[in-house]
Amino acid sequence: MRFSVRLLVLALFLGSSFPSYAHFQELIPAPDILTPETGGRVSLEIAFTHPMENGPAMEMGAPRRFGVLIRGEAVDLVSTLKARRVDGAAAYSAVHEVRWPGDHIYFLEPAPYWEPGEGKMIVHYTKVVVDAFGLGGGWDASVGFPVEIEPLVRPYGLWTGNLFRGVVRRNGKPVPFAEVEVEYRSEGRVTAPSAPYVTQVVKADTAGVFAYAIPRAGWWGFAALVDGEELLANPDGNPVPVELGGLIWVQARDMR
Repeated sequence: MRFSVRLLVLALFLGSSFPSYAHFQELIPAPDILTPETGGRVSLEIAFTHPMENGPAMEMGAPRRFGVLIRGEAVDLVSTLKARRVDGAAAYSAVHEVRWPGDHIYFLEPAPYWEPGEGKMIVHYTKVVVDAFGLGGGWDASVGFPVEIEPLVRPYGLWTGNLFRGVVRRNGKPVPFAEVEVEYRSEGRVTAPSAPYVTQVVKADTAGVFAYAIPRAGWWGFAALVDGEELLANPDGNPVPVELGGLIWVQARDMR
């Protein structure tokens, strides 16, 4: 009995000491709201990392798709990508000159990433919405990703404390009880007291709808995760499972 108790204590100790390593594909624009004062230039930072823990970043392959959806039309922006290094790992950046008012949905399909610790490939389809000159409209449009979060709340102009809601869709259909991971892009501003605080986890309801109250100003990533229907080859050529993620980034600001 004493031996069993010691094992239980050891398991609890290990579980509370080891950090969470949730992977998030970042696609962060600056600014996220364009005005006559800001002008029309949007800079985008792209990295595959652990946002709450401020890294380390992971090596990215060349993105499969990168573009912007404007008024229902997708514009290819792959040629604007510039290679950079984050924590010594390959990452990217881009600059886009906005010419039209209205919501701009920037989207990214990264190259599959091999995670040996989990024995699977990871593909996180990611998007973020930039409001251009106040025209609005189109912020809930679908990019057409295999897995995607449809926002039910306009994903910009959010105050701290707002309730963000979305629908997890797979091939356009709602995913009942989908699991959604949530992380804050802390940039070193926040230290989690223990591992469960690093990645928040919420589940969607029967209609695929989830909700999360944003507790702090800054960028927040929402990642809906599902298992891929087909296997992919890892770097050794062996077929392995695939984690598909539908991500969206939103920014909240403090009310002053």
